[in-house]
Amino acid sequence: MLPIIGLGQDYADKNYYLVDSLDLTQLSEEDKQLIVESLKIFHLANDDTSKVYALSNICENMSHDDWSKYQFYQYQIIKEGLKKNNSLEVNDKLTASLSGALNNLGIIYEIKGDVKKAINCYKKSISIDKKRNDKKGVAFTLNNLGFVYDKQGDIPKALEIYHQSLKFLEENKDKYGMGVTLNNIGLIYKYQGDSSKALEYLNRSLKLREELGDKSEMANALNNIGLVYGVSDKALEIHKKSLQLRQEAGDKYGSAFSYINIGNIYLLQGEALKAIDFFQKSLDLRKEIGDKSGIAISLSHIGRANLALGNTNEAKINLENSLKIAQELGYPTEIQSASELLSKVYEEKSEYSKSLKMYKLFIQMRDSLNNEESQKATAKQQAKYEYEKQKVLDDAKHDKQLAIEKEAKAKQKIITYSIALGLFLVGIFLLVVFNRLKVTRKQKGIIEKQKAEVELAHSELEEKNQEIMDSITYAKRIQNAILPPLKVVKEYLQDSFILYKPKDIVAGDFYWLESVSPTGNKKDTAILFAAADCTGHGVPGAMVSVVCNNGLNRSVREYGLTDPGKILNKTREIVIAEFEKSEDEVKDGMDIALCSLEGSTLKYAGANNPLWIIRNGEIIETKADKQPIGKFDELLPYTTHIFELQKGDSIYIFSDGYVDQFGGEKGKKFKAKAFRELLLSIQNEPMEEQKTIIDENFENWRGNLEQIDDVCVIGVKI
Repeated sequence: MLPIIGLGQDYADKNYYLVDSLDLTQLSEEDKQLIVESLKIFHLANDDTSKVYALSNICENMSHDDWSKYQFYQYQIIKEGLKKNNSLEVNDKLTASLSGALNNLGIIYEIKGDVKKAINCYKKSISIDKKRNDKKGVAFTLNNLGFVYDKQGDIPKALEIYHQSLKFLEENKDKYGMGVTLNNIGLIYKYQGDSSKALEYLNRSLKLREELGDKSEMANALNNIGLVYGVSDKALEIHKKSLQLRQEAGDKYGSAFSYINIGNIYLLQGEALKAIDFFQKSLDLRKEIGDKSGIAISLSHIGRANLALGNTNEAKINLENSLKIAQELGYPTEIQSASELLSKVYEEKSEYSKSLKMYKLFIQMRDSLNNEESQKATAKQQAKYEYEKQKVLDDAKHDKQLAIEKEAKAKQKIITYSIALGLFLVGIFLLVVFNRLKVTRKQKGIIEKQKAEVELAHSELEEKNQEIMDSITYAKRIQNAILPPLKVVKEYLQDSFILYKPKDIVAGDFYWLESVSPTGNKKDTAILFAAADCTGHGVPGAMVSVVCNNGLNRSVREYGLTDPGKILNKTREIVIAEFEKSEDEVKDGMDIALCSLEGSTLKYAGANNPLWIIRNGEIIETKADKQPIGKFDELLPYTTHIFELQKGDSIYIFSDGYVDQFGGEKGKKFKAKAFRELLLSIQNEPMEEQKTIIDENFENWRGNLEQIDDVCVIGVKI
């Protein structure tokens, strides 16, 4: 008989219901019925496997968060059961249940914000399923593990794991799992800015989920497709459809996300009050299900909406709470969002030191999420996956062809024997055929030997290629070490940006910064900075850049020079001396724009690369000396130009890679004129936003064409 719960009793009897603090009044009728039916089986069971099965029914199907209590209880039963002297069959069943329990515990810890425990549980589950050759189990848990790394901002690791999961799922033709993983890969492409690739994966995911008729998963796919469409009316329509499906499926976690997305669109359309209403609904749901990461997200959005309405005190409270939770979880995306908004709030309240601190934190998080390595890893993983997929198809086609050939040979053999038995002349013919077969076998042996030699050569070539790539990658680390860290650049040039886009892994372009104070007084410190373009690109360009960078450093540090023209004179002397050590004639060198900024005084000298100053909507161009840093027919001293800057002036120095890029509808060069117009059009934007616009304009112009040269652009606002 079931225990009776009195009207005044808050919690169910633990002796029967097994777990603490189970309030039946908070459960839906479906959850109550599920628990009752499952516990009937549990209390009648005489063996561990039946008890584990009964509890699995609750853990996998219960909607309320109290399922986690039963999951911990089931996990303990499995562990105790595996300690007993069981048959191989029982141990196998318990081990399979242990893998499922660990996967579920990983989900629980992830929701609670304990990322380390979540990863540990997922890895244990994967290890068990690999030993059991359970490809489906491995794929699902890999997908969950990839999601954790994705949330932490480790994009290369997340993509690697997602593609492993997708490979297992496609082998098993698991539509549900494929839909989940395709969705997650699509989201990564969305956040990397590749909308077409994101829609490709997300629409594939939606199609699979529609075939399965799964409302909750259909809603997830629609939600993410809506995110790709941004803040358009189409996006709003898609998000509302997603919310409706989630509510019909009883998906509170997903509904919370839909409320955020709808609120975001209303906020960006200028309806902040309506946006707050949806953000608050999201926060209420996330508090209800105990989703700490989601609480941080909702608080951040409420703070942003209050900031838009001018309610800075309300915005401050919500954003500070959001940042605290995000830092506890170690989630860079949420930290970035909250710190950026808090910087604006503190600025509004004239708390400038706090505003600067938050802005630095925002920049740190943003750079960690949008680094070049992550974007290259995306392309690399995609190429690897497509290659492996095509290889499977080619292998299958090859096996089919071999089977056809084998069948044909068997038929031919039967026909040959039949003719030999009946006709003497055919016997003579068979001798001829045998002779031809002998020749064919000999030729086949030669071909197979040649094939083996080709495959060996291919293997050796791949090995050598890998060695070369490893060396070039290590060379990039060395080259990165000579570049000034961005935090140092921001320390001396606070309102600035550097757009640095190597054509290959290593580059001939580099940027340089040095601070010089003749008296040791920070007030008279001169900030030297430069954008340099060495001969060539890739490995040759990188080798030249090391020599030229060393020449700049020696000119300042060893010879104590601070005047840009004199620095270039000495650098040229050092570079020529270095190259003259070679037995072969070396004509390589460097084009450079070098600036010295001391207070409001700017000094500039250039070798082929000009200086642009934008003031009051006009560009003041100072042309460089038409001679490189290196050997030249007539070596003349470099000219130092001096300017008194005004507040609001913008300084730009750059290599020729940007303006020489081919692209557009006719595949022509971008040219300096278009670059001038672009810079003039974005003068009202912050410097970091200018960097983003310049970069996006470059990629849009380039389109599908190859980047022809390294790109380096430096901008400084006075």
